[in-house]
Amino acid sequence: MQTYYTKWHSPSLNREMEIKVWGHAGRPVLFIPCQDGRFFDFENYKMTDVWAPWIESGQCMVFAIDTMDLETYSATYDAYWRIRRHEQWMAYIRNEVVPFIQSMTNDRNGWSGTPGIITFGCSLGATHAANLYFRYPDVFDGLLALSGIYSSEYGFPGYMDEEVYRNSPVHYMAGMPSDHPFIRQYNNHKAVIVVGQGPWEIPETTFQLKRICENKGIGVWFDIWGHDVKHDWDWWYKQAEYHIPHIL
Repeated sequence: MQTYYTKWHSPSLNREMEIKVWGHAGRPVLFIPCQDGRFFDFENYKMTDVWAPWIESGQCMVFAIDTMDLETYSATYDAYWRIRRHEQWMAYIRNEVVPFIQSMTNDRNGWSGTPGIITFGCSLGATHAANLYFRYPDVFDGLLALSGIYSSEYGFPGYMDEEVYRNSPVHYMAGMPSDHPFIRQYNNHKAVIVVGQGPWEIPETTFQLKRICENKGIGVWFDIWGHDVKHDWDWWYKQAEYHIPHIL
């Protein structure tokens, strides 16, 4: 499996950020690690083994980045500043990572803007992946989110301002007008949101987001797994393997 590693000083974050790519051709996939995770988690937790058939056959390239959760969702200092640090990370993805992905995909595949980038993550990585998908449908046209939480209450309990709202899908999707142009874009894309109902899973916000999307006519596949399905890698391997063909 072909790999590529690089890093650069991010103007958005004012720190060095690392990224690794698996694959030589195909659809670009942006992997967001679990809470506090690093880019190498995609390989260290053996998710590469799940994606290998599609990577090695040239159907996709996976780009893995670092989180900033230690300074945002997992930190304990003032929520006002934590959410603004999170927005800087979102700007890093939108303004730095996306052009990097587009440039490399163009070099490998003759990328012309269509199709776009798929976002993929598990646990808090799924939260971030879904947030990117719903906020930027002009860039991200695929989503595979496994075991996420889609309310800002998880990272910012009891606190709400305009930046928290912009990063809380159950809030901003509920507030989206039924004639918003994003809805047409969502319905031209492919999104799968999966959650189990077993130990350590928190499915309530998935159910809430499901009702919101159904009420607004937004086509997202909400796949609810059983009460034996735990919040753990062994189940995420199974869920990813099942859904990757649909997303690609």
